[in-house]
Amino acid sequence: MSKKRFKNRIRFAFRRRLLIVLVLLAQIALFFFLIAGTGILLEYSYRILMVLSVIVSIIIINKHEKAGYKLTWIFLILLFPLFGGILYIVLNIWSNPKKLRMALFKNIHDSREAFYLPGNRLDELVQTYPEYKTHAHYLQECAGFPVYGNTRQEYFPSGESYYYRVLEEMEKAQKYIFLEFFIIKEGLMLNSIMTILERKAAAGLDIRIMYDDMGCFFTLPSNFQKTLKLKGIKTFVFNKFRPIVSSLQNNRDHRKIISVDGKVAFTGGLNIGDEYINAVERFGHWKDSAIMIEGDAAWSLTLIFLQMWNLGFKEKDNYAQFYPHRDNLIEYTAEGVAEGYEEWGYVQPYGDTPIDKENVGEHVYIQIINQAKKYVYINTPYLVCDDNLLSALTLAAKSGVDVRIITPHRWDKWIVAITSRSYYRRLIQAGVKVYEYTSGFNHGKTFVADDNIATVGTTNLDFRSLYLHFECGVLIYSSKTIAAVKEDFLGTLPASQLITLKDCSRNAVQRVIQDALRVFAPLM
Repeated sequence: MSKKRFKNRIRFAFRRRLLIVLVLLAQIALFFFLIAGTGILLEYSYRILMVLSVIVSIIIINKHEKAGYKLTWIFLILLFPLFGGILYIVLNIWSNPKKLRMALFKNIHDSREAFYLPGNRLDELVQTYPEYKTHAHYLQECAGFPVYGNTRQEYFPSGESYYYRVLEEMEKAQKYIFLEFFIIKEGLMLNSIMTILERKAAAGLDIRIMYDDMGCFFTLPSNFQKTLKLKGIKTFVFNKFRPIVSSLQNNRDHRKIISVDGKVAFTGGLNIGDEYINAVERFGHWKDSAIMIEGDAAWSLTLIFLQMWNLGFKEKDNYAQFYPHRDNLIEYTAEGVAEGYEEWGYVQPYGDTPIDKENVGEHVYIQIINQAKKYVYINTPYLVCDDNLLSALTLAAKSGVDVRIITPHRWDKWIVAITSRSYYRRLIQAGVKVYEYTSGFNHGKTFVADDNIATVGTTNLDFRSLYLHFECGVLIYSSKTIAAVKEDFLGTLPASQLITLKDCSRNAVQRVIQDALRVFAPLM
């Protein structure tokens, strides 16, 4: 592509996105103007709007939502009593998630049986390791994500090791390659992946890419979807951003999934972009993590992808047709292990959706914390969480559990950084050890406890990731991989600074700013 053509494309994309932002701002300005004008022109409008705000406040208090969201909205209504109530109504009426909810529930229902094609290992896990019953039972019987054996795992403590392994596995694809990402950026990483995908698509393989429109708003050209189609690659842009004030725009697809033939799958913190593999520097060294699962459990992540993919198309896939062993079902030995596979513990991939109000990612984290006896080590790029997680972390530390958390020292969002640091004092006073990764940006999302359980996934410790976004992860029981996750955490500590109470000291201005930001933490 010529330099002139590239610049023209950048200018076109910028103009399009600038137009969307201007239209959005115009709607907000018009809304406030109408409210203000109504208050001037109509004698009783003030009383009507005040009563409406009171009614809306009562509705908010009784809704099945996180207390943090309720408090934020009540605060906004108190701050702007005239139009706070009607703003809430407008946002929720325009969001209209009912259609999305019904479509997703149907996809979940239609795919439920397909999850069990490799067999049901729950009873076997509970009999062998009864201490995992609550974890496994919740994810399988309540959230709908079964336990799998016959799965080899490989943990990646860096984007570089993940990147080369992804390319290697994609080259082996024989039937399909599915990709789902929050952010996709042009550059070396994308070009290397696209070279393989284009060649595989030309050979007749089913190649699909799904990405979030908001996440890629400034990172992909507007004609990217059309370009992929011309290359024989199917695409689905999730929740396209429209210049309409709507709370539905908060529900983003933050998952990162790669499935190769349903036999191998990847997930973790890495998007597709050169900073994730340190091909370019952004906020210093980029520290991230991911996991590859090969065998039965890879099928689960494949189905989690297909559930989302089918939201975008009227003609739904027959889920079972993608099962890699549908023509030759795996037969288990007396010990429950398929011939040709190495048993490396039990694995339970899971997904999380904001549509069903079941906070799967948060519950996985809380169960790990609550049941830890010796230690819990956590990597997270953000630390903006509600009282449930804070209480679990502080109670564990007060009970003698070694709780350690590594966050970034160099942040990508300064507002989130200030808010995250506002939580340090309470955690440190309870005995939690908080570290900041000083070499750059820590983007990993891992939990590991007691040498026998760990999870690697996409869920950050912040309100958006825990309650608003579509997320996924892999829970691992009694596996050699758990030692790798722990070793990675301990290996990161020398490049991290232990935060003390003295480091958390604040003057009056800083205290006011942090306290104010915490009120709006659910919106970050």
